[in-house]
Amino acid sequence: MQAVILVGGEGTRLRPLTSTVPKPVVPLVDRPFLAYMLEWLKSHGVDDVVLLMGYLPTAVREVLGDGSQFGLKITYVEEPDPRGTAGALKFAEELLAERFFMLNGDVLTDLDLTAQLRQHEETGAKGTLALVPVDDPSAYGLVRCDEGWAVNGFVEKPPADQVPPDPLISAGAYILERSVVDMIPADQNVSIEREVWPKLVGDGLYGFADRRAYWMDIGTPERYLQGTFDIIEKQVKTQVADRLGVGYLSIHESVQGDGRVVPPAVVEEGCVIGEGAHVGSLVVLGPNVKVGARANIERSVVLEGAEIGADCVLRDCVVAPGARVGEGVHVTGGSILGDGVVVGAGNVIAHGMRVFPNVEIPEGAVKF
Repeated sequence: MQAVILVGGEGTRLRPLTSTVPKPVVPLVDRPFLAYMLEWLKSHGVDDVVLLMGYLPTAVREVLGDGSQFGLKITYVEEPDPRGTAGALKFAEELLAERFFMLNGDVLTDLDLTAQLRQHEETGAKGTLALVPVDDPSAYGLVRCDEGWAVNGFVEKPPADQVPPDPLISAGAYILERSVVDMIPADQNVSIEREVWPKLVGDGLYGFADRRAYWMDIGTPERYLQGTFDIIEKQVKTQVADRLGVGYLSIHESVQGDGRVVPPAVVEEGCVIGEGAHVGSLVVLGPNVKVGARANIERSVVLEGAEIGADCVLRDCVVAPGARVGEGVHVTGGSILGDGVVVGAGNVIAHGMRVFPNVEIPEGAVKF
């Protein structure tokens, strides 16, 4: 089975994490973000993946390779210019199978693709949209289906008083027949959501509802953190669960220090945790992170090679690779420190502040 994944965006909402690294390979717990999707696809019988690329394609290829590490084959296709979701698919037409999955590469999910494919075959659909419930559908477009799950309409960002009792949104996971690609004009910017689906209403477009699935668009710092927490709390089915075990804790045998680690947490190889430091709960420390004495880190991600000084407080934040945080610094409230950032002692970084790569903040300069 083949899957086509759209990964052309620049990940602007996730900057500065994506300032130097394309979003598909931004680290999420212990592997590149897109690895979760590749492993999920493999578990549902996919062995052939086409990545439709736009931003920093070489960097993605260097990390993911030919797909053999995931037990599948990856083919990379680079758009010459932005062509929209359907236009990008049309550009890769020569590589497409007679039936394939099409997926939004921004999503962390454990949807039951096998059940979706089974329904697609049973209904004889041209296209089947995976649907999931959301608590607040006002930010999404709703998909309406009849009793047989044929799609009969779309409602774009409805006001609260017009939301149906069981609202379902498109999860960005589709099964398509090759005939759908034939409908798309070549060499044009075309949206599959706005221009193709409406033409298929009443003509072979179905919805598949998976109300038990986990689903999240990892497109903002808040959702990146929440996705991290959900992975290490096993709210979403991933291979990370195997290493966490029943104790929800993974500490590499090479970790040194006398600090305390509270689950759920992941502490990678080469980390050093200073005396009296407190790490967790809901923390990921990447490889070779150094945590100073008496530092307190909760609900945060500290990526490879970062150094956290003594008496620091990190809460609800992300520290990118190679950043250095001086003594007594507070980083809280959804803030992000980019690659190689240096924060001098005594600063307070809060309220979602984003510090871009290689910026240096002098001691005591910021009380945000």
